[in-house]
Amino acid sequence: TVIDDNAFTGCSSLKNIEIPSFVTTISENSFSKCYHLESVKIPSSVISIKSCAFSECSSLTSIDIPPSVTSIEYKAFYRCSSLSSIKISSSMQSIAEFTFFGCSSLKEIKIPSSVSAINSNAFSECTSLQKIEIPSSVKFIGEYAFSECSSLVNIIIPSSVKSIGDYAFSGCFSLKQIKIPSNINPKTLGIASYVKVKRS
Repeated sequence: TVIDDNAFTGCSSLKNIEIPSFVTTISENSFSKCYHLESVKIPSSVISIKSCAFSECSSLTSIDIPPSVTSIEYKAFYRCSSLSSIKISSSMQSIAEFTFFGCSSLKEIKIPSSVSAINSNAFSECTSLQKIEIPSSVKFIGEYAFSECSSLVNIIIPSSVKSIGDYAFSGCFSLKQIKIPSNINPKTLGIASYVKVKRS
């Protein structure tokens, strides 16, 4: 059972929603631009959250994605600017492009050890993000993945990472230190010259 595309798009009076336990898919733009939506309860029946499902839900403060969810698509939580807490499903294999772009209240995030790829712009413009844990399961970080994360101070890239896209950390003006695998060229990351680079 699915919640249809655009089912509740722009429902500006919607504040809270509990998704029924028979739903398996939250479709494209299902709740996008529900500007006053504050909380969502996602049941363990859900396995897929489609593109832009909650994009621009600017009052949404927290979300718990159950382990049943194996796929979160492009821009699913794009510009959820009040989102300060998120628990990512332990079944996720990748963080899609622009998933958390512009989540400017998000302070820290723990990526589960099931994830192997953090794709382009996944956390761009998360301007309050101070801490992120990247597990040793991650092999790829896309271009601009953490760009404009202007509160990020320190980051450790595990040696499992084989490729990092251009400008992945551009605009991270608070960054003081970064630890990267020996095969990665720091000059392509977009980091400032004063950032201390360590090798893992």
